[in-house]
Amino acid sequence: MIVARGVTHRFDDREVLRNISLEVPAGEIYVIMGSSGGGKTTLLRCVAGLIEASEGEVTIDGIDMRTQPEEARARMGMVFQSAALFDSMTVEDNVGFGLRRRFGLNGDALQSAVQSALDRVQLSTEDGAKLPAELSGGMRKRVGMARAIALRPSVMLYDEPTTGLDPVTAAAIDEVILEMRAAQPVSSLLVSHDLAAVSRVADRIGFLHQGELVFEGTYAEFLQSPHPAIQDLLQKAQPAAAEAAQ
Repeated sequence: MIVARGVTHRFDDREVLRNISLEVPAGEIYVIMGSSGGGKTTLLRCVAGLIEASEGEVTIDGIDMRTQPEEARARMGMVFQSAALFDSMTVEDNVGFGLRRRFGLNGDALQSAVQSALDRVQLSTEDGAKLPAELSGGMRKRVGMARAIALRPSVMLYDEPTTGLDPVTAAAIDEVILEMRAAQPVSSLLVSHDLAAVSRVADRIGFLHQGELVFEGTYAEFLQSPHPAIQDLLQKAQPAAAEAAQ
């Protein structure tokens, strides 16, 4: 379970998050959307422990990120926007990296765990022998997901998992996210500006505007929200959706 209470963050004298509180229970996919510069990525980085919030607290399964960061992060898997793979390592070695470091796996046990993770994201043994440069953008995202889920986290964090992907590949990535949640009731926190992807995966949406959480609700409720920033986003998304469908 992810819990944020009163999270505020400043860069020098600029306040980018203001008193954010939210909860993501096991089995829920909570999507953070927002205006440009609204604080989406900053909030995700605070939850991940990549930066420490100026005020407030974040707990992961009851473990305080500020006082026990290593213990909290050990329960997390994170999928970065760029996939963040090691270019000099094969797919198998990328996926096995955390398994070797955290659990000391090697030999047949390591190979079995790596292949199980690749199977879950629909990558083959042949794919496992490739280098990241030989993969498409969508396949690199799948490898990043396999590396995260191989550690069997109770919390999954996603930073724009479908950015830069064509609609068909983006939909396939969304299916993997849903399948992972079905296989294991993880708490998932996902940052996205892709409205089509959000409609497919979100149980709840939180919308950030000027550093404040101005909306929480289902996708259907999101579409009906009168907040001007949400209506502006929806209006801008309509032409893009129509163009993608052509």
